[in-house]
Amino acid sequence: MIRTLLAQVRQYRKDALLAPLFTALEVLMEVLIPFVTAAIIDQGIQAGNMGQVYRYGLLMLALALVSLCAGVLAGRFSARASAGFACNLRDAMYCNVQTFSFSNIDKFSTAGLVTRMTTDVTNLQNAFQMILRIAVRAPLMLVCSMFMCFFINVRLSLIFLAAIVVLAAALIFIMLRTTRIFDQVFRKYDDLNASVQENVSAIRVV
Repeated sequence: MIRTLLAQVRQYRKDALLAPLFTALEVLMEVLIPFVTAAIIDQGIQAGNMGQVYRYGLLMLALALVSLCAGVLAGRFSARASAGFACNLRDAMYCNVQTFSFSNIDKFSTAGLVTRMTTDVTNLQNAFQMILRIAVRAPLMLVCSMFMCFFINVRLSLIFLAAIVVLAAALIFIMLRTTRIFDQVFRKYDDLNASVQENVSAIRVV
């Protein structure tokens, strides 16, 4: 199933690869900025050296600009890749429906096919975009931040490590509860589309 879905990326593979790379660059720049801030305070303000303040200030500005540009490019590439993925997937599904036998036509309702080509594909598009952006950004930010915390102070880092375990347990609990709700909602999409189809079909032609 995953291999079939990934095959629909096709001509957008370059965008799908560039999005995580620029996301990683954005995360790296954001993690380095606090160290530059610390250098401004320690080597510039406390030492009374304005030259260091200006030097590290320009460095911080450069890091912020690189992070901004990387974030914009990552968003652009991820949006393009996910939109192209959804377009190819809808086209492949429509072509597959055209080859249905009579038994398949009786098995799949019109409402169900509409749901597959609209709501389901949109959900896959959003999920693919989140994988390219958030699923890459969040773990990288976590790993880089924890590495920097251990580099600064090991004892204080243990507090963050314990907090991460608690947050992970809470997220897993929420995901397990919400998955059941999503299953119930998705089952009702077909009924909703069928009801709309019946109402539209029953409208008198003036």
